[in-house]
Amino acid sequence: MHMADALISPAVGGTMWAVTGGLVAACARKMKTSMKDTLVPMMGVLGAFVFTAQMINFSIPGTGSSGHLGGGLLLAALLGPYAAFLVMASVLTVQALFFADGGLLALGCNIFNLGFFPAFVAYPLIFRPLAGHAPSRARLGCASLAAAVAALQLGAFSVVLETQSSGLSDLPFRAFVLLMQPVHLAIGIVEGLATAAVVAFVARARPDALFGPHACPAPDAPRSLRFVLTALLLAAALFGGALSWLASPHPDGLEWSLARAAGTAEPAAPASAVHRDLAALQARTAVLPDYGFKSAGPAAEETEASAAPWPAVSAGTSVSGLVGGLLTLGVAALIGLALKKRRTAA
Repeated sequence: MHMADALISPAVGGTMWAVTGGLVAACARKMKTSMKDTLVPMMGVLGAFVFTAQMINFSIPGTGSSGHLGGGLLLAALLGPYAAFLVMASVLTVQALFFADGGLLALGCNIFNLGFFPAFVAYPLIFRPLAGHAPSRARLGCASLAAAVAALQLGAFSVVLETQSSGLSDLPFRAFVLLMQPVHLAIGIVEGLATAAVVAFVARARPDALFGPHACPAPDAPRSLRFVLTALLLAAALFGGALSWLASPHPDGLEWSLARAAGTAEPAAPASAVHRDLAALQARTAVLPDYGFKSAGPAAEETEASAAPWPAVSAGTSVSGLVGGLLTLGVAALIGLALKKRRTAA
């Protein structure tokens, strides 16, 4: 659901940048009153976990499309909505700047679509009421599934609205919606199951690491926070370093919907100066574009893509996963440390 700049007009992109910037500032202010000692390391490690998990696209049977986890609901359940939004902004900013995943003009849209709906709609209005104060594994599963599906549906519909409002494509609204919503329903189901599994693991190992008033039964032998952080960090390294080779070669849900509604998964870039300048900037900052080493040129990229086997064993992919995870860990942890220091000084 990472939008490219070709879908977004400067007016829509600028507006969403302003909205997202305002949300980031509001979240930073709110976190002054909700900082826990465990929050900073959890922000960093979960940022790395979500970054690498997003690299693994899974095929959606019967469609020829694929999807990947968003991670917003998982972040909200473990960090709270304000920290979750900041960590998601860190993940997507690292992806856009260093890996050319999602456009720079569309970055505000992408952060809003993948961060706002799970953190500030699905988590407080669906997950927390369904999970309750003493969630069993079954209640956590139901809450995660319902909230993840709702967040993905709202995010997918927001993509449609932002694209239509930009007016840069001839996409028929009805056809685009009828393609986007079902495919992201399937992605939401997988996301809900994955979220439930990770939240249940943390709840069993270290219940106090969950955000909010959830009173999970204390385990007979509670694990240390270091155990939880190490397990999540090892999982992130495994996702980025090896399991990313198993990513589905099929187009993701957005690309698949565009291809069927408009006939192409990659709309032509608009000729505006804003689009050109941001594309040039991204080309300079993206040291590992498309999660791989830079190729000799377009012809080499086409040859590699057409001949790529599956699983796509690639040193470039592994380096991208490990480097991207570490970058996101550093950015998210630095944000947490800065906010903690500001709270202490206040």
